[in-house]
Amino acid sequence: DFIIIKCGLNCRPTPHFHCCYCNSIVIRRDGFIKHLKTCRSMTSRQRPLPTAEPPPSLASAAPPPSPALTAPPLLVSAVPPPSPASTAAPASPVPPPSQASAAPPLFTPSVASPVPPPSQASAALPLLPASLVPPLSPASTAAQPSPVPPPSQASEAASTVPTPPASQRLRARQQVRVTCTHCGISINQRNLQVHINRKHRQRVIEITPKRHHHDQCMITLGNKALLILNLYLLKSFFKPCSPIHVQKQTWGASQKIICELDECNANAEFAVRSGIVPYECIHLRSLLFCPRSDTTPIILEVEVLSEMVASRLFGEARKQSCLNQQKAATDAGVPLSVEVTVGGPASKKLISIYEPKVSYHSRLGRSWHCPCAKARQSCLHKAIAKWHLFKTDRQLFMTAESDVRPDSAVSHQDTQESVCKAKPGEDAGQAYPPDDAGLRRMVHYLMQKKGLPAQLPQHLVTGSRSLQDLPRQLMPKETSCVECAGHLSEPMLITANAKLVTYTGVVDGFSTYCRACPDCGLMYRYQEWSDGIHNFNDHILITLHLCIILRTSLQTHHSVSRAIEVLEQTENKTFPKKATILHAYMHFEALTSHNYSYICFKCGYHPPVVVMDLHRKGVFNMPVSEMEAVPAHFDGTVDIRRFWDSVTSEIICSGLLTSGRKNPFVVVPSYNYWAPWIGPKTRKGDTVLNTEHEKCHAPRQATEMADLQMTEERLQDALINLRVDMVRKLCKQCGLDSKGSKMDLILRLREEMKNRSSYDKIFEKVWGASGGWAVVMCPCGVVYSIKFNLRAESPRDYADMLLSWKHFPNIAIYDFARGLATHTNLREPENLPFSPHEGRLAEATADNLQLAAEGRLKVSLPWLKTKKTETDANGHPITGSSDHYTLYDVFHERNTKDAKDALRRIALVPELAGWVNSQCAEQLFSDMRKNNYFLNTLTPSEHIFMMRNILHHYNTKCNNKTKTSIQKVPSKTLKISSPVALPSNGLQKSISSITEPS
Repeated sequence: DFIIIKCGLNCRPTPHFHCCYCNSIVIRRDGFIKHLKTCRSMTSRQRPLPTAEPPPSLASAAPPPSPALTAPPLLVSAVPPPSPASTAAPASPVPPPSQASAAPPLFTPSVASPVPPPSQASAALPLLPASLVPPLSPASTAAQPSPVPPPSQASEAASTVPTPPASQRLRARQQVRVTCTHCGISINQRNLQVHINRKHRQRVIEITPKRHHHDQCMITLGNKALLILNLYLLKSFFKPCSPIHVQKQTWGASQKIICELDECNANAEFAVRSGIVPYECIHLRSLLFCPRSDTTPIILEVEVLSEMVASRLFGEARKQSCLNQQKAATDAGVPLSVEVTVGGPASKKLISIYEPKVSYHSRLGRSWHCPCAKARQSCLHKAIAKWHLFKTDRQLFMTAESDVRPDSAVSHQDTQESVCKAKPGEDAGQAYPPDDAGLRRMVHYLMQKKGLPAQLPQHLVTGSRSLQDLPRQLMPKETSCVECAGHLSEPMLITANAKLVTYTGVVDGFSTYCRACPDCGLMYRYQEWSDGIHNFNDHILITLHLCIILRTSLQTHHSVSRAIEVLEQTENKTFPKKATILHAYMHFEALTSHNYSYICFKCGYHPPVVVMDLHRKGVFNMPVSEMEAVPAHFDGTVDIRRFWDSVTSEIICSGLLTSGRKNPFVVVPSYNYWAPWIGPKTRKGDTVLNTEHEKCHAPRQATEMADLQMTEERLQDALINLRVDMVRKLCKQCGLDSKGSKMDLILRLREEMKNRSSYDKIFEKVWGASGGWAVVMCPCGVVYSIKFNLRAESPRDYADMLLSWKHFPNIAIYDFARGLATHTNLREPENLPFSPHEGRLAEATADNLQLAAEGRLKVSLPWLKTKKTETDANGHPITGSSDHYTLYDVFHERNTKDAKDALRRIALVPELAGWVNSQCAEQLFSDMRKNNYFLNTLTPSEHIFMMRNILHHYNTKCNNKTKTSIQKVPSKTLKISSPVALPSNGLQKSISSITEPS
């Protein structure tokens, strides 16, 4: 046994151990013990005892010393002549000088004291434990030691004894690296267990007065200490906090202790099955330290609600819903709304709303979130929260400073960045970003001068550029103003912490700058696509390579959020918010110079045969009841270019706005400012028709009223697919009797649908808020026109698009052909669009009807294959005919009850039967409905922008496929000029592009 003493001096910052054999210093005790054993086994040093020469008088009386006690002198300079006593004493070999100097004497015996016997001397020598004393050398244990050599031999022997190298005294420990099975990092084997205990052992959270969840009592009933408590708790100690409700009732007949988290309930059920009855989760245990709330709940007055209605925060219907909810809360004896004041940032208001209906979002009778709590969509719970805040914190609703963010709402990023202001002496209005007028000028400049080409250079979109090729200081390249030709100011820093989002992760450390014109005040920012970077909002940059990847993902029906999630999981890195990247991609598409031609390489600009249909599930959230009335001077025409420029401007301006600032270009759905999209070469001009306002209150003519039955029958087919409870609820909303079978309810709704308001209500319930989007296509599957309906579908929507075309098609295929022909001819009675025979293929005589029913009637239209030699007046440029027919598609041609509709079948025309794909629209919708899960969540303007862009790339893909197939057709004696050009009618030039080689 031995004693180890730790050193606490200033040799090291922490307590440590010194080795008694070498100069090593070890921190840990277990390591020091291992070091002692290793160092002892490798050190073969001898610690001799120096002796003093006795006086001559005592030399003869002294016994001969033991060989173990004889030590050489520390410094050997000369050897005196041996005396008789010294001659008889044995001597050990002289050690090297290094060993002599390194081994100080263990003790010095007194000269006057007698030398003890050898046995006693050897017993009293060691001052260290026997296990640590180094073993004696073989020379010292020899029976007959050699005599002392002469001085010359002694010095020669001392010089020839080799000095042991340092590697024999000290050995570096070899580290063994192992891999942690939990996190996969490489770590020293000795530290593995400590790492697992610190990082991967399940932490047992002890709830103490100093360590517990922040909580707030919301409801206390009775005079007992613990009755029913609904508490606000922070969900976790180690993760971002979120509020939950916990209810605890330990008194009365109905005792209830429950937490609303699924994880806690699962643990409680497992504890009951295991016999651990008094188990409580950490949230319930935190209730022991919840302070009792003696404050009176805030009472929301009706006067405050009326004042909010007068301020147009919501309408009378929402006010009545709030009052009904308040009455229900009063009857239940609980407050309608409670504001939480513990935990959470100061910029966030947490309001707990009473919700009597138990659901996933309100398990304990109160709700933080609800399914209707979507962005930019009002609901009852939001209205109650606004009611509460309007009473307690009214300055939040002040509109005088709507464009200025409060100090508490300023993000941390803004506090760390330099805000670009105008230089001293310049106009104060040159702050960046500028005011609304300055934003309009910036957006106009970006659209006119900073557009990206539709076909980007290949080296910018392949991802071959490295980060070293990208500039870090992003400054606008303009040096003079494009409006007044004035010299621009020096670059002003916007931020030095901009992030570049790439395919493999996020790169920090980019700096963005802006310039200002001191004369006219126009602001300029970095927006150069030639560097392979797209600037979204000066803080988020995105590579063009990633933009092309997101475009391809959308074409394969993968949303931007899913594509970014794949990159995050693949690269194991965190990207910016997915909504931010979505808006950055939309900003990229808005600045790209797409022509949106919407044409087909085969059919040209004016196809003679078109197919029309409606995608009912492609809708966006829109409060139809809150739409403004149509102005008195509105004539049903809209400037299509101005409208779509406004939509594009809204998308571009989103990259120039600070947080919370209203977009001055926002496009709100309205009857007088809502336009379809028709290709620029296909439409008559920039003025197109949009008469959806006529759906609201215009009386129908008798002829059109008779043909409306089919539209209601199509809606009835959709009602059959609804559940019984939904049909009953719909009957109640329409004021009908909700008793009876499902078919009885549908028959009642069918009669009620003759009223237009009831029809719109039923349509909104079945197909969504907006009316879907209607398309006009060629049989090749290329979209020529798209219209985003605000209300229920009607033949009016297709009539608006066709009447806006430069050349009316000869054949229009639609699932309600009779209604389309009737409505369109009533709108243009002087020049009937569908003629002859009201759009039928033959006159509706008894013989023709019988032949058509038997399938023996054939109506040949040869001009569909070959253009007429003598074209008709106002004839179509491709066919030369002025006849216009409307036919049913194959799937709906037998659904009609009118016998005359037998003359509207495709099979009657040999040039069309079996050659035209009347289901190309349904095939398109089958493909595009895969995008509804993310497109239907966008705002109206974002929805129509993305839908038009996706269909443009869809058309481009179809045309490229057609072009490739055409280039494979000619023989070796022909060649095709590339690219294929389109003439005014879009046909002859495509054919003439195939020429014989010279």
